[in-house]
Amino acid sequence: MQRVPRQQRAKSTVEAILDAGYISLGRHGLAGTTTTHIADIAGVSVGSLYEYFKNKEAIYEAMRDRFVRDLIGVLQPLTPRIVRLPLTEAIPTILYDVQALLLRDDQRYLKYAREVFNADVRFDLSDVSRSLGDIIVQFLLHNPQYAGMRRFAAMSYIFVNAGMFTVIRHMSDPNPPISYDELVDGLAHMVSHYVRMERQLARRQSSASGGAESAPA
Repeated sequence: MQRVPRQQRAKSTVEAILDAGYISLGRHGLAGTTTTHIADIAGVSVGSLYEYFKNKEAIYEAMRDRFVRDLIGVLQPLTPRIVRLPLTEAIPTILYDVQALLLRDDQRYLKYAREVFNADVRFDLSDVSRSLGDIIVQFLLHNPQYAGMRRFAAMSYIFVNAGMFTVIRHMSDPNPPISYDELVDGLAHMVSHYVRMERQLARRQSSASGGAESAPA
């Protein structure tokens, strides 16, 4: 049974192992990385590594958890700004902060995401989706003009899931067909256009319903 790090020294060892995992993935890839590689980079013995992680896959799982935690840590503080911006500014604000996270620390998170996508490994971002969903709820509370849209929930789900995966996929592509700026602009205007069309449809349906109710039987 693996040890649970409680003292600061043990926690520092675990963090060093995770740091080494990201570095090793950048050097050797997902399949090529070994626990020996990770231990050597972390500056610990393989035996020490196994005190905290039963195998390489357990390290990868902890690396995913850290990536998700840091991504949520970027998103949550944005809420007070996002709710006061128009959609065409709110979406780029989110996407550029995500880009900054992926590029920091010698692109360790980007390299990690690239390896995961290339290996077609299940990449669970449900916690990130929930965090973005919370931002959307707050956005609706501060912008009640969008609350009556019938498909807003569906649009939000599509943006949160497909949009985030598209961003990570794009940044993981060494030769993307479009720039990141073009991607951000396209996503922002796609969502904005969809919202505008939905609001127009809602107004027409409301007018038609009002007219029908006022007409004599």
